[in-house]
Amino acid sequence: MATSNDLKNGIVLNMDNQLWSVIEFQHVKPGKGPAFVRTKLKNVISGKVIDRTLNAGVKIDIATVDKREMQYLYGDSDGFVFMDTQDYNQVTLTNELVGDAVNYLLENQQAVVAIHEGNPIYVELPASVVLEITFTEPGLQGDRSSGGTKPATVETGLQIQVPLFVEQGTKVKVDTRTGDYLGRVTD
Repeated sequence: MATSNDLKNGIVLNMDNQLWSVIEFQHVKPGKGPAFVRTKLKNVISGKVIDRTLNAGVKIDIATVDKREMQYLYGDSDGFVFMDTQDYNQVTLTNELVGDAVNYLLENQQAVVAIHEGNPIYVELPASVVLEITFTEPGLQGDRSSGGTKPATVETGLQIQVPLFVEQGTKVKVDTRTGDYLGRVTD
């Protein structure tokens, strides 16, 4: 068992029979009264974010989460199939477990799958991925009423906003946390 003084960003806590990932924390020592730790926690399963204040030195249960590098193979009606790059075992993850990551997954792409007590709990993608634009309208020169962006569909089916000069077939870098366009990629 650890204490609230041992908190770090990214560790997973077992609180109220649920798994919570620490997004941020702050040790506070007020002029009066005891010290405490202010935390922002994200539910690993549902994605719900809460603020929780813990007394300094209180015991907390840190969950054992094994993060494994896996390769996404394919998706079918049962779910998404990933292969462990260490022992080549394949695991099928449900649509709910993969969540929004499906918008950024390409076959043979690397991802980190977090496993708790033998059960996969979430998929962690890199901060950005390279995707190809499969459809976008041609940008009109001088059309700035929309802030200089237009909708574009990438190869996974996700629709993002791109600058007017981006054309169909262009490879772009996309932020997996926000879905924002980050720039063109040249081969």
